[in-house]
Amino acid sequence: MKQAAEQLLVMMFVLGTDIVLPLAIIYGWVRWAKSKPTVTGLSAFSLGAFALATSSALLAFGALLYAHLVRSFPFHDPTLMQFYRWGFLSSLSGFVLGIVGWWRRSALRWYAPVCSLGVVVFWIAAAWGE
Repeated sequence: MKQAAEQLLVMMFVLGTDIVLPLAIIYGWVRWAKSKPTVTGLSAFSLGAFALATSSALLAFGALLYAHLVRSFPFHDPTLMQFYRWGFLSSLSGFVLGIVGWWRRSALRWYAPVCSLGVVVFWIAAAWGE
């Protein structure tokens, strides 16, 4: 029973970080573009947070492509540790900015902190799996 629960958690994590999160980021940008974007006051924090979450997710995707196409990373490779550090810090900064931007209505009001938190969880799990 314990093994089935662990497998269910792994499947939920993979679905969340590998399918739902990229779709949410894409849909967030589409929603922002359709909303006649005006960046004023606190809504700038939401936009900045969403941009940081996107850049962190793109860093993860780039690191994955690099590891599969160019060279794989050995255990505790310094380059890989830099990827983890920059990815985690940018997504965590995005989460903090997203919380600040929560107080102003915008198209990214909810997407920014949720996507940033999802990318933070991804980086923690990736580092933990190292």
